[in-house]
Amino acid sequence: MGIAEEIKKLKVESNAVILAHNYQVPEVQDVADFCGDSLDLCRKAEKTGADTIVFCGVDFMAETASILTGKKVLVPDADARCPMAGMLPAVQVREAKKKHPGIPVVLYINTLAEAKAEADVICTSANMLEVINSLDSDTVIFGPDSNMAYFARKKTKKNIITIPEAGHCIVHRGLIPAKRISEMLKLHPAAILLAHPECEPEVQEMAHHIASTNGMLKLARALPAKEFIVATEEGLGYRLSKENPDKKFYVLAGAVCRNMKKTTLEKVRECLTRKEPQVFVPPDIAKKARRAIERMMELSKG
Repeated sequence: MGIAEEIKKLKVESNAVILAHNYQVPEVQDVADFCGDSLDLCRKAEKTGADTIVFCGVDFMAETASILTGKKVLVPDADARCPMAGMLPAVQVREAKKKHPGIPVVLYINTLAEAKAEADVICTSANMLEVINSLDSDTVIFGPDSNMAYFARKKTKKNIITIPEAGHCIVHRGLIPAKRISEMLKLHPAAILLAHPECEPEVQEMAHHIASTNGMLKLARALPAKEFIVATEEGLGYRLSKENPDKKFYVLAGAVCRNMKKTTLEKVRECLTRKEPQVFVPPDIAKKARRAIERMMELSKG
């Protein structure tokens, strides 16, 4: 029996569901019940009837599933952490709220539970503009991704106060430089450039479309183009190619989130066997964070 078959057997025995982010390695995506971006996986977690959730992603994603469901959430690798989420501790959010009293706090889902507990509402790359535009205030506090703040300033009329000033994704900032994207556009002149809003402003300015990973999947299916340059973590290229075998997708070699790649089939099998590591969010933090996440879910019914 192969590892994938063992995982399927263990999953049934545990009444578990496996959720995997679009950046996971192909073999993990293939054993998952659902693949998606952060918003899509939030919805899947909220609706699952399974007793246990195995979350193949990074720390803040598993925390969010635990907060939303109250179920047992297992992670194949407890050290799979998002560096960007670690850039915004709760104390910094509280300081911003004191400095700007009465200004609503919109935090990107790529934050730890302790920061979410200080927010008025959470957003994802898929619904950021929808969430920000829903607020009555002309000014919002937003964090932790400064490149997404740049995107929001361009696409809304809001004054965006960024916390921290230089928060970023180490992949989208450091491993997807504008120079390489420009070179790829010259090499593939017929290709459509799809860029994630976590990309640097120079890359965003070159893009034909800026979208979340699930947004990119929808665009790839809907657009008549046969070639696409994909400016995000290279893991998305697998799902794009799998779902659109008649189209070509060019990803940047080396644009790899090493934390996402810590999850392996062996670790998925091990966590289902041992029923650990399990995510734990303190009840008081979970209660506060849930309000902000649920407000986002209400705003993003579609």
